[in-house]
Amino acid sequence: MRAPTSGPEVAAGDVLLSVENVSLSFGGVKAVTDVSFDIRKGEIRAIIGPNGAGKTSMLNVINGFYHPQKGRISFKGKTRSKMRPHEAAHGGIARTFQNVALFRGMTALDNIMAGRTLKMHRNFFWQLLRFGPALAEEVEHRHRVEEIIEFLEIQAIRRVQVGRLPYGLQKRVELGRALAMEPELLLLDEPMAGMNLEEKEDMSRFVLDVNNHYGTTIALIEHDMGVVMDLSDRVVVLDHGIKIADGTPDQVKSNQKVIDAYLGVAH
Repeated sequence: MRAPTSGPEVAAGDVLLSVENVSLSFGGVKAVTDVSFDIRKGEIRAIIGPNGAGKTSMLNVINGFYHPQKGRISFKGKTRSKMRPHEAAHGGIARTFQNVALFRGMTALDNIMAGRTLKMHRNFFWQLLRFGPALAEEVEHRHRVEEIIEFLEIQAIRRVQVGRLPYGLQKRVELGRALAMEPELLLLDEPMAGMNLEEKEDMSRFVLDVNNHYGTTIALIEHDMGVVMDLSDRVVVLDHGIKIADGTPDQVKSNQKVIDAYLGVAH
């Protein structure tokens, strides 16, 4: 499985996505204020900060769920106007959520298959018939889904309804559904939240494997600083919607503003 190649090519290490002076408010509440940073192709980019720092709001801006009042987002060198999440998905951006957002009554296989929908070219009528070209297309996409299931080591639960799965496996299925979209940029919103130590170790391994095996660029929000420091190439830190630091993990963890706002506070 490879990332999509539509649109301008971006070489590894070049800027894939640029956030420029973005501000977002809800009424009188400022969620993000004049924030700028970039994400380079092939890296794992962490976005950290205390609760209420504006991290999820920033992800929502990147994938088109929120539209900032000021600033702009550039993806693969193209500055975006207002865009909806499905347009972001078609452009090569996928995400997971803080709270698992799966179809609980469907199997793990069918949930991951749902991520292939935007890759299907036959119309709804043909898909209902499951005949001829539509059937051939479905077989091809199911083959891709089975590859993801094997990659994530969830063969044993492929036919199990996700509502019956432990939380850690649900998060893995959600990751699989995002991978089924073949994203160039994968947004992970607290992928380790609610997990025990063993589940965190497994998810950390899969995040690294996604980055290394598929070459997928990853931006993640995470509160576990051990995970952030181990996985990330660069880290941007927000506090009350304002960027207070940006750099390598070593640079960030030694920054006094970060220590005062976040690292020095029990959480």
